[in-house]
Amino acid sequence: MPRPPAGKPGTVGPDEDASALGQAAAELGLTLGSMQFAQLLDYCALLRKWNAVYNLTAVRDPAAMLVQHLFDCLAIIPQLCQPPDRLADDAVVLDVGSGAGLPGAVLAICRPQVQVHCVDTVGKKAAFLTQVRAELGLANLHAHHARVEQLQAPRDLPPATLIVSRAFSSLAQFVALTAHLRAPQGVWAAMKGQWPQQELAALPPTVRQGATFTLRVPRLDAQRHLLLLESA
Repeated sequence: MPRPPAGKPGTVGPDEDASALGQAAAELGLTLGSMQFAQLLDYCALLRKWNAVYNLTAVRDPAAMLVQHLFDCLAIIPQLCQPPDRLADDAVVLDVGSGAGLPGAVLAICRPQVQVHCVDTVGKKAAFLTQVRAELGLANLHAHHARVEQLQAPRDLPPATLIVSRAFSSLAQFVALTAHLRAPQGVWAAMKGQWPQQELAALPPTVRQGATFTLRVPRLDAQRHLLLLESA
């Protein structure tokens, strides 16, 4: 397991990050407590520090990282909280191909009563999330260094009421690899760029398209969609 880079982020990020985050939260209609606000900034600081050594993400520019990663993940929270609230206090979230915890770590910060399990096959990314959990005090964030198809519920994690992915795979593969970890009434949530019409057409008859959302990510001029998939 890799060791974290030396140093530790402060409790408050740079002024420009704090200002940008405040504006983004207001634009998205998100209410963040002071602790959540500080944890999001600290998460970005940790991501930048680790990324310089371990190449966790291809996005290198600090400002771009804030928008393309943090704001992009924050943008799905209002939609997931629409009735029925997929991020209610008893929710169990599984983030597949989580990478550096996107969106899993962001969800864990913004919804501290939700248990979030992040799965990735790359050891240094799971190690980063373990460090995030420790430094930010996120008892509800769990990192799994494994292939998702090899995990079992409830042995490795509780059955997931929400299974989320961000640029992980095709919709059909996403569903196939994770169906055994889904709670009986659980749903899948796929973060996509352009509308995935061909992927939707390739879904098995056992899965149907649920609610869909066109997202507006603050400061990002690009297509973003969130698709919910349900058992048919």
